[in-house]
Amino acid sequence: MIPSVRMALSTLVVATTTSVAGQAQSAPTDYRDEFLDHFQRSTSKLVQLSNAMPADLYTWSPGEGVMTVARVYAHIARYNYMYLEEQLGITAPPGVDWSNLESLTDKATVVQALEASIDYVKQATTHMSEDALTETTMLYGRRVAGWAVLFQLLAHMNEHTGQSIAYARMNGVVPPWSR
Repeated sequence: MIPSVRMALSTLVVATTTSVAGQAQSAPTDYRDEFLDHFQRSTSKLVQLSNAMPADLYTWSPGEGVMTVARVYAHIARYNYMYLEEQLGITAPPGVDWSNLESLTDKATVVQALEASIDYVKQATTHMSEDALTETTMLYGRRVAGWAVLFQLLAHMNEHTGQSIAYARMNGVVPPWSR
């Protein structure tokens, strides 16, 4: 190997090792903390955007058969409850009928349902035992640990947050954190 290439590779290995070691020291202590950190950052943006969208756009859809703005936010709320109840056995609070959330259309009601579902997830996951986080359950036909359900919930929410950003920009609404 050419000496200059060998030196460059050695430098890269040292830099990468040092960088990874530095990151590990500031990482959350467990996957619950990691989930809650990502969930908090994602839901903050989601709620900001849901509030920034004008009420008259909540019935807007980019095309025939495509979810409206209201339905996207209500869909996220529904799945926040559904994943925890169906996969982890954590029942929704009394009075919450998550199976019908996607029929909501009024901005105030949709945002309230979304925020309540976010609070529910935060509360429920904060109090989950280590056993509940590692116990296996079924998710889309696969056996997974409870923590994997939480990361699926996060992925699902982030997917629809991206959809919401596209909806907002198509209607001239700039996401508040982008201003």
